[in-house]
Order: sequence, then structure tokens, then C-alpha cells
Amino acid sequence: MDKSILKGMVLGGLAVTAVTAVGVTGFQTLQSPKFAEVISVQEVNETVRTPREECKDVTVHKRAPVADKYRIAGTAVGVVAGGLLGSTIGNGKGNQLATIAGAAAGGYAGNTIQKSMQDQDVQTANERRCKVAYDVSTRHLGFDVTYRLENKDSVVRMTHKPGPRIRIRDGKLVLDELANT
Repeated sequence: MDKSILKGMVLGGLAVTAVTAVGVTGFQTLQSPKFAEVISVQEVNETVRTPREECKDVTVHKRAPVADKYRIAGTAVGVVAGGLLGSTIGNGKGNQLATIAGAAAGGYAGNTIQKSMQDQDVQTANERRCKVAYDVSTRHLGFDVTYRLENKDSVVRMTHKPGPRIRIRDGKLVLDELANT
């Protein structure tokens, strides 16, 4: 056999193999889908609660501090006043009983009067009261897109709302461009 015939046969075989490979790949490329069909689009949002401190000044009434918590001064003044008033009643033993009864009644009255005065003695002050309040806002996260590719449904999150189809390149979704065709 001649060398040129042998070379021709080898080159021909290589050419047929290359054309067949390109033809099969080209046929598969023609058969693979170029778009995925969009079935549904659901907007995805997130509610964000941002805490902040909210303060205001309020007027507060507090009971004033008591210097004489046992009300000794009121009791003593009441005893003296009641005793003096009781001593003006009656003579002899009756006078002594009236003085003692007046002192007892005056002591009780003085104690009660001082308690009433202390209860009404209030101080007014301004206080700053704070609480946590929340600002509520909505943040857009994207779109959950349900699509169908080769009779299989899947979901992908996209930053933009797609059209009716999503472009396919090299077997993968192209998510960064709009495919409205």
C-alpha cells in the first residue's frame, strides 16, 4: 500500500470522527432548552424591628420625708393642751380625772393631727422615664421564583422580578439578566 493512501485513510478517519463528535454535540445543543418557564413569582419581604429609647419627663408627687415618724411633737402638744383644758373642768378628784382624761384625749388628737399633716406633706419633682420603643420597617429581600425546566419544578431567589421565562446558558439559569422573550 502506498503511503499517501495510508495517510488519506488516517486523515479521513479523523475527519469523520471529528464531524460525528461535532454533530452529536451540536444536536444535543439544539435539543437542550434555552429557557426555563416561570410558573410563579412570590415577593419576599422581611419585617425589621429597630429598638430605640423613648424618654419623657414626668411630674411625680412623693411623700415628704418625715422627721418625727413617731409623732412625738404632736402627741406632746396634744397632751399639754388636753391636760390644760381638762384641768379647767371640775374640782378635787374630778379635776384630776378631767385633767388625765383631757391629757389622754389631747395626746391622741395631737398624734392624729400630726399624722394627717405628714400624710398631706408631699414633694413634687420631675423624673425622666424611659422605655424601649420599636420602629417597624419592611426590607425587600427579593423574589422566590418557581420555574419549570425539563418537566421539573424548582425555586430560586432572584433580586428582580423575571419575565415569563429565565434564560439558560450551559445548563444553568442566567439570573443576572432579564429574559422577557
